[in-house]
Amino acid sequence: MQNSARGLLGADPVSDFDAGPPRISFEFFPPKTQEMEERLWASIKRLEPLRPRFVSVTYGAGGSTRERTHSTVRRIRQETALEPAAHLTCVAAAREEIDAVARDYWEVGIRHIVALRGDPPGGIGAGYAPHPGGYAYAADLVAGLKKVADFEISVAAYPETHPSARSPGHDLDNLKAKLDAGASRAITQFFFDADVFLRFRDRARAAGIEIPIVPGILPVTNFAQLKRMAAACGASIARRARPQTRRGGCLVPSRFAFTPHPSFPRKREPRAAGFQADAPCSSQGQALDPRFRGGDKYKKSHAYTRQ
Repeated sequence: MQNSARGLLGADPVSDFDAGPPRISFEFFPPKTQEMEERLWASIKRLEPLRPRFVSVTYGAGGSTRERTHSTVRRIRQETALEPAAHLTCVAAAREEIDAVARDYWEVGIRHIVALRGDPPGGIGAGYAPHPGGYAYAADLVAGLKKVADFEISVAAYPETHPSARSPGHDLDNLKAKLDAGASRAITQFFFDADVFLRFRDRARAAGIEIPIVPGILPVTNFAQLKRMAAACGASIARRARPQTRRGGCLVPSRFAFTPHPSFPRKREPRAAGFQADAPCSSQGQALDPRFRGGDKYKKSHAYTRQ
């Protein structure tokens, strides 16, 4: 198999889950206003002591936040000790444009790309049509980026199947294509039942997908907003999770709960990552479940933040 990808700590795909301290990565939205920018940087400074594996910055639907994404990622690279990962999508751009952006990232020291097909300008529910001169799908983008430079590349995975996939099997085929094109790891869409992730992980391994699959976690403080996001993404909300929404001000999946790291400032509870346990957990941010790697604690997760 092409690309025996290294894991989040530089380990092989199996030992990556068992060795070393727990690590988490964070995902930010590029700020739209000066106030949001100040809030973003306050969040970044508060999260920096946690030493996340990386922090990523998203693209808006249709590439609508492209310039803000670029400037935010560059500033993280220049002004913090964090490792930034830039989102790149296939939407509304020719190959030459995307390749030029990737080269610019490489030249300023950004080595990690989150490569996605991307949502069309009309949002998740709108029909997707590849740009006539662009990369058609995420696997094509991964292959193209690898020709530009030796990027570390993360891609998306969907425990409950991508909304536009013909079938779960077809969705796994797409993930396998991204692996074969050069992806280093897969970060999942958020989910609210650990069993959903575990079943998906097992199906992926059975399909020969050996790159690390990192669970995507969405701590939520607004249940109405959660329902809208979940409906758009095809993520189901476990019934047992619903009454816990208000507990500690956030909702996270059972067995994927986190408490603040001892170094985290505690003047107020962080909205940016909502670390408050809804299930038995350890102070190091580990998910406890005897089915994870033969009883070991699951070491990696990716938090979708709210600045």
